[in-house]
Amino acid sequence: MTPYIAEYKATHKIVQIEEHSCFIWRQEGGEIDMDMLKGKIRREASLHFFNLVIGGQYQVSHEDISVEVIKTEPFTG
Repeated sequence: MTPYIAEYKATHKIVQIEEHSCFIWRQEGGEIDMDMLKGKIRREASLHFFNLVIGGQYQVSHEDISVEVIKTEPFTG
């Protein structure tokens, strides 16, 4: 399994805050499946970020989050 890192930007359809961060994951070598990666970022990172920011005032759904992957590369650090 090869570790990869992605720089991404996530936005929520209601919350007016943008998450700009990095995400690290492992996969077998080969092409990166961008749909799979965006789904992993939504569920494993951005959903928690927006829940933290909103503080329980609104039920956040991963379906309300859009993810733009800016750059990916193998992670060596």
